[in-house]
Amino acid sequence: MASPKSSAKGGKKKPNIKFKIGQHIVYPAHGVGHVTGIEQEVIAGFDIEVYVVLFEQDKMTLRVPTAKSGTSGMRPLSNENVLKDSFTTLKGRARIKRTMWSRRAQEYEAKINSGDMILVSEVVRDLHRGETQPDQSYSERQLYESALDRLVREIAAINKTNRGVALEEVLDTLTRARNRQAAKAAKAAEEENDNAEEASGDAAAA
Repeated sequence: MASPKSSAKGGKKKPNIKFKIGQHIVYPAHGVGHVTGIEQEVIAGFDIEVYVVLFEQDKMTLRVPTAKSGTSGMRPLSNENVLKDSFTTLKGRARIKRTMWSRRAQEYEAKINSGDMILVSEVVRDLHRGETQPDQSYSERQLYESALDRLVREIAAINKTNRGVALEEVLDTLTRARNRQAAKAAKAAEEENDNAEEASGDAAAA
């Protein structure tokens, strides 16, 4: 499982990124939100500056100390290169480990809560089921929908569009990729069958 690299050299802290009011951000545990204000609060007798972040999908407001925004994992929206890599990931072949579901579920959940767009894309790719594939279990469906929602909301925010448009783009990408993979597999099976028949015919002739 991929995970953020630990600071091996001198234990350097992540630099604090300055966010602006109205800016969309991604918070690892909650996904896409936007900064609605920067306020001063008194906590344990200390005057603390905090970002007020609204997560509309959860109807929740979070207050993140500005001095800890970097270490909290709060980040700006992904750039165009990461967005492109995300769709490249979706087009890839699903990679399912041969381990117990409980172990895989923990890994999927860790990826979803990492705040990393590529890791979330991997979960969507691996748990997506086409029309001809077996149905998902309840827990698989929950993780898939959670990852899909995180991914779609960030894509929508990056492209300044709505969730419906972003969802259609992701599902279309997944469907096209699965159809290409299925067609390629069918062609390979057909060629293998033809080769086997040809070999059988040659043996009979001999």
